[in-house]
Amino acid sequence: MIDISSKDVVERTATASGEIKLKESTLDTIKRKETKKGDVIETARIAGMQAAKRTWDTIPYCHQIPISSVNLEFNTQRDSITVRCSVKAVYKTGVEMEAISCVQASLLTIWDMVKYLEKDENGQYPETQIRYVKVDRKTKVALDASSDR
Repeated sequence: MIDISSKDVVERTATASGEIKLKESTLDTIKRKETKKGDVIETARIAGMQAAKRTWDTIPYCHQIPISSVNLEFNTQRDSITVRCSVKAVYKTGVEMEAISCVQASLLTIWDMVKYLEKDENGQYPETQIRYVKVDRKTKVALDASSDR
């Protein structure tokens, strides 16, 4: 693991996003909240938050970071769902891996919850894709010495 003890504590944020392509009929089922496993979006939100908080536990060289906030947005289109996750911490190292982990776990949870609707007659997923996962923005802001953090 990299030694970060000499780094300054600063406010760090990262936003990541990604998309899952699904059948239109699957998206209709999600919108109506009629999937067999329950509310897809809320379950994906919880999975994303858990993943952000546990990134250090799944990626070997990541530091355990005291996360201040995790915010998720879900945008449903005709044939896809876009997930955007923003993570914030006041610490010595960035939170982009936590944001990416959040997005990936949310997308994987969506797939898991609707896979029975996405399979073709051969048990394959010809239309389902997780794509465009990326870090959209990363910032760090030095703390004001007079601030009460």
